[in-house]
Parts: sequence; structure tokens; C-alpha cells
Amino acid sequence: MNKAELIEALAEKAGLQKQKAKQVLDAYMEIVTEQMAQEEEIVLIGFGTFIPKPQTSRLARNPKTGTPVMIPARTTVKFKPGKFLLEAINKDK
Repeated sequence: MNKAELIEALAEKAGLQKQKAKQVLDAYMEIVTEQMAQEEEIVLIGFGTFIPKPQTSRLARNPKTGTPVMIPARTTVKFKPGKFLLEAINKDK
């Protein structure tokens, strides 16, 4: 599912016009981005938790040339699914 399909599904489920659904999704993505930049967790009970996870700098190799390359420290995002999400995606298995 891409962003346009998500907007369409959101509009249908919530009974919104597509333009309003796009505004809601854009606002949600902006809030998540701002909170992750401040290294704040976002907890959606039952759905899951977005956790900012720092990664240290490390030495790697360029796969084409084999030369060593230093990858700088950065923050990535880990998603830990919630109980109800896991149950919903695994109920038929």
C-alpha cells in the first residue's frame, strides 16, 4: 500500500473527503517525525510503539571496491508491535 492508497482507505474508513484524509495523514507523519527527532517514543496502545534507537559509528566496507568506510553515528527507528496488532495479523494461522 502506498501513500495515495492509504489516504483513500483512510478517507473511506473515517468518512472523510480525500483532501481532509491527506491533511490528517500529513499531520500525523509530521508529528511522528518531530517526536522521533527529539528521541521521544510514540506509544499507541494495542497497535505498537515507535522507539528511536541510537546507532554508534562503525567501520564497514564498500562492496564494490572493498575499501573501508566509516559509517557515522545516527538514530534509527524501531517498531515494536502491540498485542492486538500481533493477534490480528496472526489470527488465521
